[in-house]
Amino acid sequence: MEFLAAQQAVSSLDWTFYLPLGLLVAMIALGVPVWVSIGLGALGMLTLTETLPLSVFGEALFDGINAFALIAVPLFILTGDALVRSGLSDKLLDVAEATVGGLRTGLGNSTTLGCGFFACISGSDAAGAAAVGRMTIHRLVDRGYPLPAACALVASGACTGILIPPSIAYIVMGLVLGMSASTLFLAAAIPGVLVMMSVMLTNMLINRRYGYEAEKSPFSWRRWLSTVWDARWALFVPVVILGGIYSGIFTPTEAAAVAVVVVVIIGLLQKRLVLGDIPRMLESSARVCGVIVPIIAVSLPLAQTLSSLNIPQTLVGGVSAMTDSPTLIILMMIGILVLAGCVMETTPNIVILSPLLLPLAQQAGMNEFHFAILMVTTLGLGFITPPLGLNLFVVSGLTRCSVLAVARHAVPFVIGMLAVVLLVAFVPWLSTWAL
Repeated sequence: MEFLAAQQAVSSLDWTFYLPLGLLVAMIALGVPVWVSIGLGALGMLTLTETLPLSVFGEALFDGINAFALIAVPLFILTGDALVRSGLSDKLLDVAEATVGGLRTGLGNSTTLGCGFFACISGSDAAGAAAVGRMTIHRLVDRGYPLPAACALVASGACTGILIPPSIAYIVMGLVLGMSASTLFLAAAIPGVLVMMSVMLTNMLINRRYGYEAEKSPFSWRRWLSTVWDARWALFVPVVILGGIYSGIFTPTEAAAVAVVVVVIIGLLQKRLVLGDIPRMLESSARVCGVIVPIIAVSLPLAQTLSSLNIPQTLVGGVSAMTDSPTLIILMMIGILVLAGCVMETTPNIVILSPLLLPLAQQAGMNEFHFAILMVTTLGLGFITPPLGLNLFVVSGLTRCSVLAVARHAVPFVIGMLAVVLLVAFVPWLSTWAL
C-alpha cells in the first residue's frame, strides 16, 4: 500500500513542479545568489502549480521573518564583532593556550579550543574562522605547520560555531520546526564538544604523522590562573549568555541583547572601544545579516509550497517503499545532508530540508530534538567540504592560500567529524539527555 501511494504521489507531480525545481538547482550551480535562486524557484513553483494563491509568497516572506527569535541572529553577530574589536577574543585565545598549550600540538589544540570559546559567544562559524584565523594562522605557520594545514585546522575548528550553543543554526531550526531554542542549545552541548574534541584528536594524529609541531611548553598552574584572571571579563561574557539561557533568566534573544551590552560596556571601560566604533560594528553586522535573513525569508514560502504538494509525505512513502530499516533510513538522511551541506549554506538547508526530513526521521524512530541535533551536526561538515565549504573560502581569503589546497588538508578533519555524526545518529542519549 505504501509503495502504491508513493507511486501515485510521484506520478501526480509534473513539469510544473520539476521545471522550477530544476531552475532553482541550476541557478545555485551557476553561482546565482542563494536567496535569489530560492526566491525565483519558490515564485515559479507557486505560479505554475497553482497549489496556493500567489499572495502566499508575500505573506510568508514577511510573516516568516517577523519572529522575536530571529532578533537574536543580528545580536549574536554584533556580539562577535564587538568581541574582536574590543580585544576580548585575544584574551579567550590566551586562556585556551594556557589550558592545552602544555600538550603536544598545544598551539593547534589551543586554536581549536579558542574557536570553541568564540562559538559560545558569536554563534557563527564564519565569524569564528575570520576572527581566530587572523590571530593564529601566522603563529601556526611559524610553529611549523604548512600554510594550507594551518588554514584547514582553523576552518575545521570554526565549524563549532554552529554546533556549540548559542548557535544561529539552532535558532533558525527552532523557528522552522516550532521548537524551543533554549532546549536545543542544551541538547547540543555534548555533540558540539565532541566535534571540537574530534578536531583536536585529528590534529594530534596528523602531527604525530608529520611532526608539524614538536615543541611544547610545560603546563603551569600559576600561568593558567594568571591568564584566567587577566581574561576574567572575556570569560564573563559566555557565562552571562549560557548561564542566563540555561537558568531560564533569559531567552536566547534576550541573552544576545545582554551580551552585546556587556561586551560594549567592557570594551568602553577598558578603553579598547570608542563610541566611534559602534556605527562600524553595526554596519559590519548588518552586512552579514543581509546574507542570512533574506535566505530565511524566501525559503519559507518554498517550504510551504513543498508541504502543500505533499512532498514530505511522498519522500517518506518512497523511502519506506525501499526499506523499513531505521539504520538504512538514518544513513540515507546523513548522505542527503552531507551532499546538501557541500553545495548550500546551513540556513537554507535547515529551512527547506528540515520539514521534509523530519517525518522521515520520525519514521526511523527519532524524536524531533534528536533529528535537529543530527541535522545541524551533519550540515557542519559542509563548512569544510568542497565545492562550497564556506570556512575554506574565509581562510583562503585571509591568507590567499588555494581553496583546493586547504580542502585537501581538511579531509582528515571531515572524517573525524563524520565519526561524531554517526555517534550522534546511533546514540540518541547524546542529544536527548536534557529532555
